[in-house]
Order: sequence, then structure tokens, then C-alpha cells
Amino acid sequence: MSLALDPAAQDLLFREARTANTFTDEPVSEEQVQAIYDLVKYGPTSMNQSPLRITLVRSAEARERLVQHMADGNQAKTATAPLVAILSADNEFHEELPHLFPHFPQAKDAVFGDRGVRESQAALNSALQAAYFIIGIRAAGLAAGPMTGLDFEGVRKEFLDDDHTPLMVVNIGKPGADAWYPRSPRLEFDQVVTTV
Repeated sequence: MSLALDPAAQDLLFREARTANTFTDEPVSEEQVQAIYDLVKYGPTSMNQSPLRITLVRSAEARERLVQHMADGNQAKTATAPLVAILSADNEFHEELPHLFPHFPQAKDAVFGDRGVRESQAALNSALQAAYFIIGIRAAGLAAGPMTGLDFEGVRKEFLDDDHTPLMVVNIGKPGADAWYPRSPRLEFDQVVTTV
């Protein structure tokens, strides 16, 4: 059985897509990021929570501040990527629920009045959205370099606030020379899927 998605698109999004470690100096425009978001915003989240927040690091001064919080092996690629995004979970996402989940506006307080509940849900659902964002970058013909090797608390203090939890940093751009590490193995279908 074949998939409905064209094989070339399957390759672009999954089979040939890789985590990029180097990039060209071709800029990534605001219009490209807007187009990526306008596609991936339709990815599902529980009760349409949509807790992902994206901080684009464009200025040289902000880039320098961010690089200081990256693990040693991630500093050079973050310093040279055309665009860097900090992805975070908004733990106050419930403030948007009357708009995002209009058929149950009471969910804001009835379901998500407790901060601990919000933090748990924001972590799960923003991680889903982060994956959509990476696929969206690939759909735009760009490469993504998602990284979790960083000082999370340092990034939070430097760029966010107490209501936002950093998830990862994503370098974005056209892949440069020697951008890819060798492909790591994947589990096979029967190692992952169980029928009961």
C-alpha cells in the first residue's frame, strides 16, 4: 500500500531529511517563518491548547547571548546559522482558551486553573508543536538543527520569563558543507508496533 503523499514530499519531510550541523549564509526571511507557522499551526494539540511559543534570535547581540548558554558542541553551529529559534512552552496558555476552544470557554479555569496541570499539559503539547515546526521547516525547503544541549535555566532567564519553559533551540537555514552526520539506525516496524 502506498501513501497518499507524493514520494518526493515523503523524502523531503522524512527519508532524506536530516538534522543539519552546518548552514550556508543565505538568510531566512520573516516571510518564510510566517509561511512555516501558517502551515504547522494546524497540527493538533489537546483541547487546541497551542502552548508553543517561538522566539526568533536575529540580532548579533542576542545571538552572542544565546551562544553562551549552548553546550560546547552546539556553540559554533548556533553562532553561524542564518536563523535560530528558541522554542518554549507557555505555561499560561490557558489565557487563550476562550478564543482557541470557544465551545468550552470555562476550560480556562475549570480544567487548567492549577499551574501544575498547565505545566504538564504545556510540556506535552508544545513538544508536539515543536515536531510540527521541524517538519514545517523541511516543507519550506530548509534544514533544521534542533538541539537540547543547552543551559535551559540560563536560556529561560536570558530570553523568557517564569511563565515560559524552554524546550529546545533550533538552527534554521539551507544546509552547508558537510551538514550531515551519518544516518543513525531506526527501529523496525515489528520492534515498535504490537497488535493486541
